Amino acid sequence: MTAAAASATAAATSATDASTSATAAATSATNASGSATAAATSATNAANSATAAATSATSSAASASQAQSYSGIPQSIKTAAYTTLLADAQTQILHPASDNNARTFTIDSNANVAYPIGSAITFINEINTVTIAITSDTLVQAGSGLTGSRTLAANGMATAVKIAATKWMIAGAGLT
Repeated sequence: MTAAAASATAAATSATDASTSATAAATSATNASGSATAAATSATNAANSATAAATSATSSAASASQAQSYSGIPQSIKTAAYTTLLADAQTQILHPASDNNARTFTIDSNANVAYPIGSAITFINEINTVTIAITSDTLVQAGSGLTGSRTLAANGMATAVKIAATKWMIAGAGLT
């Protein structure tokens, strides 16, 4: 082999070695990039898992809170004339069968008891009659538009809902 041929072979070998080194470097860079992407994906997945766990905990707490806050409609039994109190909102007032006397249950005025709009009071009468009266505010019977005191027959039930500062609407079975 001549000196020129040997130099050409050595140059070709060096070029091949350089190409191999460049390929190895590119492969290492690709692997590093893939590792960085995998690490970023893992971090994102961990963050998403933490968010999902927090959301699940919040949802569970909200469900538990809602379950604890529902207790039906609390009842108070009245066997004498009665004027409502703020504590009667969202309750039922029962005139029991054991009291066979006509009774008057009065919704107090906004001036005396400022029920929030949307407050509801349910009246249940098991026997005789109950007059549902209102002081200086307005009580409107749903459907008829009649205002003033209403009479609730035996085995009747009616609910009054506050719809404005001084206005209540009432509806129910056995209500005239």
